[in-house]
Amino acid sequence: MRSVKLSTVLVVLGMSVAMAFVNGCNSQMKDVENRNRIQQARITELESQLQAAQLQLDQLKRQLDAANATGGVEVETLRQKIAALEEDIAKKEALIKSMQDRLMGVSPLPVELNSALEDFARGSDMIEYDASRGLVKFKSDLLFEKGSDVVTSQAGEAVRKLAGILNSEQARQFHAIVAGHTDDIPIQKPDTRDKHPTNRHLSSHRAIAVAEVMEKSGIEPGRLSTRGFGEYRPVEANAAGKKGNPKNRRVEIYIVPAGT
Repeated sequence: MRSVKLSTVLVVLGMSVAMAFVNGCNSQMKDVENRNRIQQARITELESQLQAAQLQLDQLKRQLDAANATGGVEVETLRQKIAALEEDIAKKEALIKSMQDRLMGVSPLPVELNSALEDFARGSDMIEYDASRGLVKFKSDLLFEKGSDVVTSQAGEAVRKLAGILNSEQARQFHAIVAGHTDDIPIQKPDTRDKHPTNRHLSSHRAIAVAEVMEKSGIEPGRLSTRGFGEYRPVEANAAGKKGNPKNRRVEIYIVPAGT
């Protein structure tokens, strides 16, 4: 009888410990999601400020070009304004990158999901996976033709395979942020410029194209968000004279907790 009572006590105790563990994990996940949500709101605000500053910089540069052509007296003033604005933009970009890196690394992915993503990237010339950040990186040169936002058939197959992984049971509590990047080579062809006026437009359109493939592959639209950074988040220095760098042409997909 005592043995039965003892077993019952142990079972109840075990269930209590398990429930406490689960509740603790859920609470920790909610804390992470809340921190991520606050951090993401600040990042979004900074990105809006950055975009406005970039537009202002473009306008000032056009004014400087006009002043240089006509010999206007405001040339030096414009140069000083441009230098100050470029410094402010660089600081904002560095702050956003730092916050984004911390945001992406807050919540490690489950072991099963990590393993699936590592297997997905292994042996592929197109894909890299960074387990510490939950980051899947596609090389844009293999995703798209030059100046295009149409996903190639080979790349589309890879994106659909990734979507299958993200639709698995262990991944359903995560969302995906699709971020497009380019190098600093200016868009020159008129027909390309009509569709993508700047590198920022091109990178945004490419991110949207990848997200559309993922959505058509069964991922709920609410789990996807897109961003386009143009040439403003290089992973390596571009060649002098706006000659670019292939490593900067990429699409990154961050796998983050739901609500991020």
